[in-house]
Amino acid sequence: MRVGGVSIGGGSPIVVQSMTNTDTADVEATAQQVAALAGAGSELVRITVDRQEAAQAVPRIRDRLEQMNVQVPLVGDFHYIGHKLLTDNPACAEALAKYRINPGNVGFRQKRDSQFATMIETAIKYDKPVRIGVNWGSLNQELVVSMMDENSKLENPKEAAEVTREALIVSALTSARKAEEIGLAADKIILSCKVSEVQALISVYQGLAERGNYALHLGLTEAGMGSKGIVASTAAMGILLQQGIGDTIRVSLTPEPGGDRTREVIVAQEILQTMGLRSFVPLVTACPGCGRTTSTVFQELAEKIQSYVRNQMPVWRETYDGVEDLNLAVMGCIVNGPGESKHADIGISLPGTGEEPTAPVFIDGEKTHTLRGKGIAEEFQQIVDSYIAERYPRRDGSSSAAAE
Repeated sequence: MRVGGVSIGGGSPIVVQSMTNTDTADVEATAQQVAALAGAGSELVRITVDRQEAAQAVPRIRDRLEQMNVQVPLVGDFHYIGHKLLTDNPACAEALAKYRINPGNVGFRQKRDSQFATMIETAIKYDKPVRIGVNWGSLNQELVVSMMDENSKLENPKEAAEVTREALIVSALTSARKAEEIGLAADKIILSCKVSEVQALISVYQGLAERGNYALHLGLTEAGMGSKGIVASTAAMGILLQQGIGDTIRVSLTPEPGGDRTREVIVAQEILQTMGLRSFVPLVTACPGCGRTTSTVFQELAEKIQSYVRNQMPVWRETYDGVEDLNLAVMGCIVNGPGESKHADIGISLPGTGEEPTAPVFIDGEKTHTLRGKGIAEEFQQIVDSYIAERYPRRDGSSSAAAE
């Protein structure tokens, strides 16, 4: 399927998604955060559409992004009154590239089916794909109670947690089939079943993959803050991705106070790249350091190179074709440094504690330079820039010499 200009499923590369945490009614703040997320590499950005003011802001956000030359598709996240917001605000329905519907709170009792149908009919009218996103924090309680009752009648009842996992799968698949009955094509449907426990997520998505053929969005909901959120998301999604499960992913990190929302995008990219599933930025291999690297020079150089690569990547990506596949090595001493550096496209091996203050540089496995002094980081950056300009073809078709 296509979401804006992004292909999902059908063998397409796994897509990185993120979500804003601004008040959508604040057009400028939301547009700025969307732009930042897109700049970091988010290929889809989801925004909350929770009330009239937010729905009315969506087309203005899209216009503001166009002014900023930001083309990233916007996904509208609807809960409770999504049917009304989409019906009352056709400009919002048109501006969004995809809708996210949570079947657990699309409506209650007799209103549930009609309100769900209204949203699906709107998606059909505007030719928009839909993510049916189930979350165990807002699971349809009538479904859960019914399934728990049935389970209690079994000779060997299942654990409550297992029944809940099954209810997630049933809710998603049943809702998807209802959407198809209304007229939404199967290849316009994406499913997700979000939970906050690693083993539960793995089990649920394995069940979804076995019992359906819809595109799947992966994400550990409420993953947490800092290293806990990163580790939990990586552990859960890494296993599923290795099994070939998942078409889009989001790492739902809780930002630290004043923290950068784009961190979730970077982590998602790093999961995919370290698994060899996609390339986003040149990889920097750096040793952890030991008693032979007590000088801070090694740590400072590794940090400078990593930051330089990520900051330069938007420029390199626009200018050179394939540069995201570049491999760099920043090593701390003579033990493994030269060997690792030879395996990288470009590598530098710093002197360990008490060793001669020289840093050999290896390019394509051969020693080509020896750097000395305080300007090692800057000189190494120049070497990287020159290597990229010489090795990777320019997207405009001109030669490096002509560009210079």
